[in-house]
Amino acid sequence: MIYTLTLNPSLDYTVRLDTLRPGELNRVSAEDLHAGGKGINVSRMLSHLGYRSRALGFAAGFTGEEIVRQLTIWGIETDFIRTAGVSRINVKVNADEETEINGSGPLITNDDEDKLLKKLDGLERGDWLVLSGSMARGLPGDWYGRVLKRLSGRGIRFVVDAEGRALREALTGRPFLIKPNGSELSALLGKAVQTREQAAEGARSLQALGAVNVLVSLGRDGAVLAAEDGSVYACAAPKGQAVDTVGSGDSMVAGYLAGWLESGGDCCAALRLAVAAGSASAFSPGLAKMDEVERVLGQTEMPGKAEGR
Repeated sequence: MIYTLTLNPSLDYTVRLDTLRPGELNRVSAEDLHAGGKGINVSRMLSHLGYRSRALGFAAGFTGEEIVRQLTIWGIETDFIRTAGVSRINVKVNADEETEINGSGPLITNDDEDKLLKKLDGLERGDWLVLSGSMARGLPGDWYGRVLKRLSGRGIRFVVDAEGRALREALTGRPFLIKPNGSELSALLGKAVQTREQAAEGARSLQALGAVNVLVSLGRDGAVLAAEDGSVYACAAPKGQAVDTVGSGDSMVAGYLAGWLESGGDCCAALRLAVAAGSASAFSPGLAKMDEVERVLGQTEMPGKAEGR
């Protein structure tokens, strides 16, 4: 079973308008309200690609109830811890450019944390655990690393898509896959990452710190993968018009997992599907459906070997 963990899920209120005029009345041309959060996005895209998952995390108040309700409607299994407070609402404005205003979410207590840890203790050999997104209030910044240490040695594969301390502290737990983007990789390394060569070099540096596979998303420049076999692969992004990039990184994570499972562990097939899924979501007003991913996959070249310097 694939488990996705979203510690601080949200209801994402997305509005679209031609131009945003600050300080004036603005009327939207389209709007949408749906459950969000990086782990939830991974579960949704996995579902689109034909793979089951179970979404874990914290849900609070009426917004938390709506998050769980929507996931159930989408056919995604859920097992959230109910907490006090209100799950956050994030506002995303698509106009001349994308603007996001994210809420803070509920405060997680020690009792809440203990309940979640007991659920995670129930994972079995062969399961996958995807830990995605920001930390919930009340949890320490190294919490992902603590979870990997707690569950290590049990035959569970870990995927971590986070930034800063949350990602850095998880590296010693030897996650199967991490997926920083270019800016997140730059922040971890303390130096700019602007080219594929620099991304390849940076990915290998994170492998040296413990990650098994490092997938670096580079937007229009595609992605670079430092793979377990010691090789570095690059995959160009297919051409297309970006409509909404929210969730495209999460779609890449889901695409990599689906591609890896479908191919029996072929990292190049996984990388190609990751780039196609991420690009398809960027080209769509929301997470791409299966037919959209398949169409973009047909335009995505097979990865080739790249060299870090």
